[in-house]
Amino acid sequence: MVSLLKETLDEQCGPAAARGAPARDGWSMNWTRLTLVGCIAALVWAVWLKPPVIVDTHRPTRQLVINLTLSRMNDAVIVLGDSIVEASTLPRSVCAHPIVNAGIGGASTESNLDSMLEKSPGNKPAAMIVVALGTNDAAIPNSVERYRSNYLTLLERIARLTPRMAILAIPPPEAGLGEARKVNAAIVEGYNAILPEIAREAGATFIALPPMPQQHTIDGIHLNGAGYEIWDGAVLGGIDADLCKSA
Repeated sequence: MVSLLKETLDEQCGPAAARGAPARDGWSMNWTRLTLVGCIAALVWAVWLKPPVIVDTHRPTRQLVINLTLSRMNDAVIVLGDSIVEASTLPRSVCAHPIVNAGIGGASTESNLDSMLEKSPGNKPAAMIVVALGTNDAAIPNSVERYRSNYLTLLERIARLTPRMAILAIPPPEAGLGEARKVNAAIVEGYNAILPEIAREAGATFIALPPMPQQHTIDGIHLNGAGYEIWDGAVLGGIDADLCKSA
């Protein structure tokens, strides 16, 4: 802001502007006043046009909440992902293991979520980590090969924190709604097609999603009640099959 004001002052009221002033003394006062008014108007216009600076405080705050929650939990099931995970209402526990919702709006396979888990107080091992990512990768958009590479790197790092991993299929965008325009549905389909292969290569379990109803989101991306009924059931079913029944 300071630099913007300085640039505007230099341009409108600096030496260049002064050189254009009439030399006659009778006009000097009026010209000074006109120059001053012009400078003020230019400053107001420049400040008004400058877009506001938006500081993202959600992610660091959300990371702090997740880390503090993990510090209080032992042998937890961590569900790691984006805003679809964050907005979910999974139960507090499953087969005696606490569930920690580690969803962060805007997260993708490039968000270094493994680093967040590694920095949690106590760095306690998790009973299982379920990863649900891909919607924001499709919005970037990352190619299928880049998505695959990013995901495998993430899972390789997460494997140090838990003996069990699972990855969840991506809910399809709902065509015709606003947020769906930000995501390429064909790319999402491409991601979903390679997720079973990614899971096999990383030694993880793949959790498929049953078909969604035609209206399963509130805006084209974020799930509504009907969508979460299916999503929650798939997540809990995958945890039950891989963790609870094998215990």
